Amino acid sequence: MAFEITDEFLEKLVAFIYEKNDTDIKLLFEEVHFADIAEVLDEVNFDEAIYIIKLLDSEKTSEILTELDEDTREKILENLSAKEIANEVGEMDSDDAADIIGELSEERQERVISALKDDELAADIKELLSYEDNSAGSLMAKELVKVYETWTVANCMKRIRGQAKEVTRVHSIYVVDKDDKLVGRLSLKDLIIAKSEQKISDISKSKVDSVNVNEEDEEVAKIMSKYDLEAIPVVDDNNVLLGRITIDDILDVLKEEADKDYQMAAGLTQDVDSDDSIFELTKARLPWLFLGLIGGVGAFIIMEGFQSVFSTYASLFFFTPLIAAMAGNVGVQSSAIIVQGLANDDVKGSINSRLFKEMLLAALNGVILALFLFFFVWIYEGKIDLALAISVSLVVVIIIAGLIGTFVPLFLNKRGIDPAIATGPFITTSNDIFGILIYFMIAKLILGI
Repeated sequence: MAFEITDEFLEKLVAFIYEKNDTDIKLLFEEVHFADIAEVLDEVNFDEAIYIIKLLDSEKTSEILTELDEDTREKILENLSAKEIANEVGEMDSDDAADIIGELSEERQERVISALKDDELAADIKELLSYEDNSAGSLMAKELVKVYETWTVANCMKRIRGQAKEVTRVHSIYVVDKDDKLVGRLSLKDLIIAKSEQKISDISKSKVDSVNVNEEDEEVAKIMSKYDLEAIPVVDDNNVLLGRITIDDILDVLKEEADKDYQMAAGLTQDVDSDDSIFELTKARLPWLFLGLIGGVGAFIIMEGFQSVFSTYASLFFFTPLIAAMAGNVGVQSSAIIVQGLANDDVKGSINSRLFKEMLLAALNGVILALFLFFFVWIYEGKIDLALAISVSLVVVIIIAGLIGTFVPLFLNKRGIDPAIATGPFITTSNDIFGILIYFMIAKLILGI
């Protein structure tokens, strides 16, 4: 049964804290998963969270720190000494330790690394911190199980027992040559059923997927997703084995990317949380809101230029929101499909073929919707020429909006710009303006004004 944070649990916990009843606090958390404890720390006040972190064993709190909300973790780390942080990260895998230490100032990073008792872990953390953010190197863990191709199975079994102690989960055993270059992989099953005198080179598989240490994290995510990998080895330019990336790290990358794309689609220019300051939230929202304002001014100027149309056919004015809304919706739908396809690497073929397909799709949808609108306007207004003008305008507007929604993300992607921009206010505003302009131009042409 999943753990639930109840009011009764929190009341009991807070009472134990203020009574300094450490034994009962430890018993309270004894069977609770570290991810659930992290949620508890987000619920209690800061002083209570610090008390719990300092009370529990580092073996448990090290896991808790990796699960905490970034803001909460930052505040907790500020109130821990370099030695206390070193004790925490000393229980972590190298990649998690590097992530935690990377959130500190450079001065505190040096002090924490100097306080580490494990010199090998300290060296690994320094190496991981040296890689560019959002690269395979910054994601990888140094802990892995590797064997040399010249070893026998019997010798290999002895050697890997020591290595496996440092690895949380053994997904694969990596085979290297005398220069530590990756030459293959080996499953535990293959190793167990092999004869003791056999050499590793005879039972290992030479085909092994790997990524370069400088590869972007999004590309790593695509490779692991495509081949359903739980872990992937990381190599340098000379194919020397450096570490491995596991699926839990990739899930974090995918979540961060999804959050970023969602915020961009909603019109936020930077990563923000609801708890951020009003100033930070304003900086994130204002640019796109200003774009929407410019779009509204543009629409006003266009409509002002068609005053003669309104004076003759006033009903055209009341259908303007409908045309603008349809243009925006179709554009967002088209761009969202393309952006999703680009993210999943499913968009194939040339831009022209994509545009042609979208034009046919938009034309079909437009004609179906326009037929309904034609009969509605004809019956309601009693003017067939007005119904024809509005309906034809709707078809053209939908086609143009679909083409813009398809072309813009493809164009941005070709230029190395995140195409998620095209699913937000940018595409909506541009389609609103084009939609209104096309609407009045076609109406003026058909109605002969």
